[in-house]
Amino acid sequence: MVDINKAIEGLDWSKEPRGLYEPIEYTLATGGKRLRPTLTLIAAEAIVNGGLLNGDAIENALPAALALEIFHNFTLLHDDVMDRAEVRRGQPTVHIKWNDNTAILSGDQMLIEAYKQLALVPADKLPQVLKWFNEMATGICEGQQYDVDFEHMSQVSIDDYMMMIEKKTAVLIANALRTGGYIAGATPAQQEALYQFGLHIGLAFQIQDDILDVYGDPKTFGKAIGGDICCNKKTLLLLTAFEQADAESKAELLEWLMATDRNEEKIAAVTAIYDRLGVRETAETIMEQHTSLALAQLDKLPQNKATEQLRELAEQLVTRKH
Repeated sequence: MVDINKAIEGLDWSKEPRGLYEPIEYTLATGGKRLRPTLTLIAAEAIVNGGLLNGDAIENALPAALALEIFHNFTLLHDDVMDRAEVRRGQPTVHIKWNDNTAILSGDQMLIEAYKQLALVPADKLPQVLKWFNEMATGICEGQQYDVDFEHMSQVSIDDYMMMIEKKTAVLIANALRTGGYIAGATPAQQEALYQFGLHIGLAFQIQDDILDVYGDPKTFGKAIGGDICCNKKTLLLLTAFEQADAESKAELLEWLMATDRNEEKIAAVTAIYDRLGVRETAETIMEQHTSLALAQLDKLPQNKATEQLRELAEQLVTRKH
């Protein structure tokens, strides 16, 4: 397996002007899970590892893996500006460490750098990979807009929410897997199995993120707890609370959503309502359902060490603490 961290560290950002490239280097150096590029490479290995391991297939998938990781981090720079987030992966966000203009411009350059990497995919695979990449990128932008729109909507259903996180989060994970498999020679059926595995594990991943934002440990989560509650973000927990609340609890919840200058009290009060309604347990059940649907897709792939890695990684993602 290619060491994705070494590959990312090997990217050269020592260019001028430093004000453009240094924030990119800073962003990629903060690490993160490297989930998307890792999944791209494991998917490639799962396909070619059924017989003799084809090292070229793994190497051929590397540019796509790097493109997906750079693209993902580009979206985070812009998301953090939009959300006014101050911390990412335990470090100051780019717009805090520098300024908004830097975060926007360096993010724009990261998008360009992602396409530069994508152009290195073998020529016979590039048209399809590029088509999927563009569809994914559009889906993510649509998902982000839905997320923004939902902040100003009084009525958002759980189905609306699941559609939004599918576009905003799950399609990137799904495309990473499908792309890696395709470059390694996956059949159409295997490509679809990889995509569906990624889609369901991506939904489970985001639900766990919602849970951790309320119930996680700030020391391991990498950012402040309760941020979603403070900004009234439409998460699965909040929407489930409204769905399950009686009139009294709903009125109490609405009252706290109106509070704008009592963040610590608000987080504690809303969390108490969630506890009372069993919201966390409901969210965990939905997360486990999507995890099961994801794992079922792996039975359609060659059964080898890489496939087992996908199984283990899926289970780790939904039990993670950060």
